[in-house]
Amino acid sequence: MNPWLMVVCMILFAMPVSAEVMLYVSPTGRDTQAGTEAEPLATLAGARDRVRTLDKDRPITVIFAAGTYRFSEPVEFEAQDSGTTRSHITYRADDHAIVRFTGGVNVTAWKPVTDKPVLERLPVEARPHVRVADLNAQDITELGELKVYGFGIGVNPAEAELFFGDRPLTPARWPNVGFNKVDKVLDPQHLVVDTDRIARWAQEPDPWVLAYWHHDWAEVHEPIVGFDAEKHIIKRSKEIEPKYGITAKSARWFADNMFCELDTPGEYYIDRQNRLVYLWPPEGDGLTVLSQATGFIEGRELSHVTFRGFVMGACRDTAVKSSGGSDLRVVGCTIRNVGTRAVEITGGTDHLVYGCDIGYCGAGGIMVSGGDTPTLTPAGHNIENNHIHHYSRRNRTYRGAVQFDGVGIRIAHNLIHHAPHTAILGNGNNNTIEFNEISDVIRESGDAGALYAGRDWTKRGTVIRYNYWHDITGETGLKGMAIYQDDQISGQTITGNIFENVNRAVFLGGGCDHTVTYNVFVNCWRSVHLDDRGMNWQRKMVTDPDETLQKRLRAVPYKSELWQKQYPTLANILEDDPGAPKRNLIRANISAGGKWDDIKASTKKDQVIDNNLVFDNDPTWITLVKDKAGKLTDIRFKDPAAIEKIAFKTIPVEKIGLYEDPRRASWPIEDTVRK
Repeated sequence: MNPWLMVVCMILFAMPVSAEVMLYVSPTGRDTQAGTEAEPLATLAGARDRVRTLDKDRPITVIFAAGTYRFSEPVEFEAQDSGTTRSHITYRADDHAIVRFTGGVNVTAWKPVTDKPVLERLPVEARPHVRVADLNAQDITELGELKVYGFGIGVNPAEAELFFGDRPLTPARWPNVGFNKVDKVLDPQHLVVDTDRIARWAQEPDPWVLAYWHHDWAEVHEPIVGFDAEKHIIKRSKEIEPKYGITAKSARWFADNMFCELDTPGEYYIDRQNRLVYLWPPEGDGLTVLSQATGFIEGRELSHVTFRGFVMGACRDTAVKSSGGSDLRVVGCTIRNVGTRAVEITGGTDHLVYGCDIGYCGAGGIMVSGGDTPTLTPAGHNIENNHIHHYSRRNRTYRGAVQFDGVGIRIAHNLIHHAPHTAILGNGNNNTIEFNEISDVIRESGDAGALYAGRDWTKRGTVIRYNYWHDITGETGLKGMAIYQDDQISGQTITGNIFENVNRAVFLGGGCDHTVTYNVFVNCWRSVHLDDRGMNWQRKMVTDPDETLQKRLRAVPYKSELWQKQYPTLANILEDDPGAPKRNLIRANISAGGKWDDIKASTKKDQVIDNNLVFDNDPTWITLVKDKAGKLTDIRFKDPAAIEKIAFKTIPVEKIGLYEDPRRASWPIEDTVRK
């Protein structure tokens, strides 16, 4: 560039930006008004349209007054709704105001059930308590549709769901907690089950079942098409084929959407034919809300825009979706009671989800993708300082609190807990997962990881550091792992993590080029696992060009100069005894209690394993110091000189987890796990 032109550009860039433009929105406003404090607009869509008419050379802030804003459909934002790098557009809640975006409607006029035939279908103990509301009389028309969902099927928008006091209620089910078993599989459509309740179920118009028919990590929610009460048989649809079949020994299930099982406070049933909703009200005060709209915000190629401080809930799909664009920020929002996810980001660059409180999602919490794999160009997305809990209440498995795919994505300082399956899920290159606290996940499944990635030789370069993993045991089968590097995925760095009360802490499923250093393990059943599956039971996956590993290898330019510089051992993987785990560095880790070594003996000659301190029989050798609230504050070792001898690197414990910031949705955090 011409030097004089460069100087002119620098001067122009340094010039002050014109005064910020302010618009105001209120539940009592009108979109035809001026948008001033005295004459506010009424809706997000109206604010978007007004912003389109403004000069984008100045920053624009749209302030929403306290109150509830009802959505019947998502508001769509296009590239024309973008700000610029110097003139950002912000939609935010007013200071100290509770601004609710709701996709639901309040259900009122609850009455006792008086119709005798209907009353007799209810359990005796429920009859005095259950109330009914007429949806037709309240002009509530959108009930959605019950659809099949689960492992290998995908995520569908939820049917209309009922919420009370900002918590999801439970479609009437049996058993009320946990699962029942299958006694015998006559064929895939006819299952003998261990219950005498089938005669009453046969009167139900639309019963469904959520089941793990074979694997601990593969569920399906599907309709029951018939019953044989005399033989205790439930009948499945021929159209729905379980991906792994049905095995009586491991199968477990519960039935739901059945009026006759409405027997517990907090359960409900929607009679779709007569448009009635029945509820045994839970204790306490609160609004009863039925979800209607699918979501709130959908951005396409939207850039330099912030949505901040809103409380979003009671929608049937994802609250906020974005594809493409750059520098979209979702900041300090509370997103709960959604049918699928809280936030979904596809592609684009430098997007941010920061300081949000996310809970009670039907599937995962945040799904994010981006970056370019062939050129290893980073996305620059950042998922930071979010509290994500009680998610995957519908789609139970493989829907993480954070699900990622791509290059150069950062997941940091998040608090994640309470889920039936995984916490952080995804494959990618050169991502960073740091300073997170993860606990109490894998509560309903097994053979699963709190952090899971697998079955790809090429997804390398991710750094997993300074995270605190605790109280992760798993429920069934092979139980749970904290960091699960499955099926020969390779080239990950696992350093400076703390593991406490975990079943298997670091699980390396036959991969190469992993670095496992400076980690602390306390009371873990197995601290570090390494196997050689690629040399035996998974050999076909290694050698067959039509299997996943080789197909994914061919999909990237792994022999290019760029890739060879980044991942030098990958280029010759097919000529270097593929399937044999090698070059894993396991150094300067400290383990107390449980069992340190779960490394297959025959593999050790091809790894570097040294300077690890192991005290299997002395869990007191390591002390994790916590404050009154249960937050980890320090690590102490019985013999500091031994720590110095192995050149152990200090873990910055004080930085782990959430941190106070005025942009956070709430502070302090009430942590139900620690209670």
